[in-house]
Parts: sequence; C-alpha cells; structure tokens
Amino acid sequence: MGSLLLVEDDGALRGTLSTFLELEGYQVEAVGTTDEALARLGAQPYPIVVSDIYLDRRTGIDVLNAARTSNPACAVILMTGRGSMETVMQATRSGAFEYIAKPFELVHLLEIVKRAEASLQPAGEDEDSEIDDLPETEMIGSSQGMVDLYKLVSKVAPTGATILIEGETGTGKELVARMIHNNSPRADQPYLPVDCASITPSLLESELFGAMKGAYTGADRDRVGVFEAANKGTVFLDEIGEIDHGFQLRLLRFLQERQVKPLGSSKTHQVDVRVICATNKDIAQMVEEEKFREDLWFRINTVRVQLPPLRERAGDVTLLAHYYLKKYNERYNLQARLTDSGIKEMESYTWPGNVRQLQHMMERLTILAPGARIDETAVRAAIEATEPRDISSETLADTEAEQIRRVLAATNGNKSRAARILGIERKTLYRKLEKMGLA
Repeated sequence: MGSLLLVEDDGALRGTLSTFLELEGYQVEAVGTTDEALARLGAQPYPIVVSDIYLDRRTGIDVLNAARTSNPACAVILMTGRGSMETVMQATRSGAFEYIAKPFELVHLLEIVKRAEASLQPAGEDEDSEIDDLPETEMIGSSQGMVDLYKLVSKVAPTGATILIEGETGTGKELVARMIHNNSPRADQPYLPVDCASITPSLLESELFGAMKGAYTGADRDRVGVFEAANKGTVFLDEIGEIDHGFQLRLLRFLQERQVKPLGSSKTHQVDVRVICATNKDIAQMVEEEKFREDLWFRINTVRVQLPPLRERAGDVTLLAHYYLKKYNERYNLQARLTDSGIKEMESYTWPGNVRQLQHMMERLTILAPGARIDETAVRAAIEATEPRDISSETLADTEAEQIRRVLAATNGNKSRAARILGIERKTLYRKLEKMGLA
C-alpha cells in the first residue's frame, strides 16, 4: 500500500494522528491546508485519505472529490467536530468511506483505517461473487425442500381446498399464500391478508364478517367484512393460532357453510372465498392442550404445507443474498457487491430469523458495507446486529452516529425507513438524533 494522506489544520492533532498511524506501520504524508492536499492529490493517487471537513476556504468535501477523481477506489475517511446532516449526506453521496465525529479514540480511527485497507485488497484474494439471470421473485431456491414445496403448490393451487401453511417466523408464509393465489383460477380476484395476531378478539369478528351501523360503539356506518370483500377471491388468515378460543366456533361455521352474517344484521348471504391459513405454532399440540378446537383443526388442515427453515435450505442463502443485493442496489442507486468470503460467512450461519432476517441484513449491508464491499468482516458484524432479540439499545450501540447518518443519507432523510433498517423504533431514532444535534 502507498502513502496515507492526512489532512488536518490543527497542528497538534495532526502531529498526534500522524505519529500514531506511523507507529502502527502506515506511511503518512500530513498536510494542514486544502491547497496542500489538492496539490498532493493532483501529483499522485492515494489509496487512503483521512481529512478533517472544516479546514479553510475549502472543505474536506473538496478533498474527498479530488481524492476520488485521482483514484476512484480511494477510501476517504472524514473527521469533524461540528457536522450537520447536509454535510454528511453530501459526503456520503460523494463516496466517503467513513465519517468519524471528534473527539474520538485513536483505536477507533485505526479500526476504520484497517477496514479501509482491507476493502482495497486485490480482488483475487477475495473475489466478487456473482450470479447471472436471477429470478424476478423472492420465492426462490433450488434446495430439495423448496423443490418439494413448488411441486406441492403446483398441485393444490388450481383447487379450492383450504390450506394450512406451517413454518417458523420469517420463512415466507405469506409469500407462499400469494403464490398459491396467483397460480389459481382466482388470480384475477381479490387477495386479502389478515394478521389475526394484531387484531383484538372483539374486533376480529367485525373485521372478517362486517358490521351494520350501530352494531357497536363507534360503528357509524355499515362495514363490509373481509370475507365478503374477497368474494370470488382468497383470504389469507395469518397467525391462525392466535384466534381466541371463543371465536373459533364462528370461524368453523363459516368454513363449513361459507355464509356471512355481519354484526347487528339478521340476514346471511353466501360468499365464494378460498381460505388459506398460516401459523408458526404447533396447532396439533394446541389441540391436545385444548387451546384450539379439534374440529377447526381438521377443517383448516385439508392440505398442509410446511415451509423449511433457511438453515435446512442448502445453497439457497447464496441465491437469496444476490437477489436482495440486486433489489437494494437498484432501490438506493448503489453498487454494493458481495465477495466470496461474505457468501461463505452467510452459508455457515444458522439464520434463526430465516429469510426475513437475511433480507433485512442484506438491506443494511447494501447501505452500510465499508467501501460498498460485503465481505466476511462486514457480514459477521451485520449478523450480530440483526439476530432476533431486543435490539433497540444494541443496534444503536453497534451503528453509532456514523451509521445513523449513513442510513439517513441513503434513504434521503426518511426517518421511518431509516429506523426500520437500523432495527429501532422511530422515537428512539429521534432521541438519538437529538443527542447528535441533528434533530
């Protein structure tokens, strides 16, 4: 590696940083003005540049642009003690490798410099992983479990049979339900999903069957239920195991008779609707424990579809990772790339959060990977940050201010989407931004 260019107008700090990096084995060329920095960059390309943002009549953004012009692969690390959201977004869009807030520990800077150095290693040591002709849908995979799933769906989709989809959280149960609907004679008719776990038992009946004006407090108009609205189409009841035991009989009668009677009405009318249910619970065990009606269990279990967890889908992780990489590169107008070591690290992981965890991790990596390079180190760090657990405080500790700024820059300041990518609530992000002085 050639020399590292350090640009810092504070003489004392410039000397400290230069000495520290030299003791760590780096050849450092240190300057104190933008004129000197631009002259050096005009004379030769540098692999790594560490620069303050606020210097003199020009800024570190000018240094960044000159460094990237001289060497498009240059990793530019920017430092500042008084940053703003606008400055950070400009730096991110201009291709800054990292953004570090003053004051900082020297070891923190060293860690970033080492990551920058690793991102510049010759491609032959960790080549980019590529897959041509990716499918257009995320319901992909060539493992035996997925092939068996495709065959089963191809047989049951054309029928009107009630289906129960079982699988761990994050395995893609709704994707399968949509695939069944889209490959059935009802494909041109409504498909309406209902998350049974998110609706209180008192409201679930009116949600599914509808209600007449005055049927309950707040019912100021007639309301059409999901079953009637989806007539001729498909209703997907997600988390069927969460349905209140007392309401299960009403659902059973509907599945037997396909008749809808809205709350507050004395009239019933027939509907033609296919019902697909899904659960991450062991319904058979719930039946034994008398938490789920056995007759309803038999009724929804006409055809049983079991989704394999990602850890049992040998080889599918690579295909899915490339699918999501392409998706998020296109969404955020980025050019992140996966390396062989990154794929190897993903393939060796057990994925307790299944495909959903992989999807969120790939979105995070596409935006945050140092040098837009998703290698073994980046994947390992992202896995730690996205494992299913209470991550509100841990994610913030992992990402710190630089990652929050980066995600906000990538999402054009959309705080709701940034909070989701970071794995935190929006109000938590606002509190963090207030501490950063960027609210």
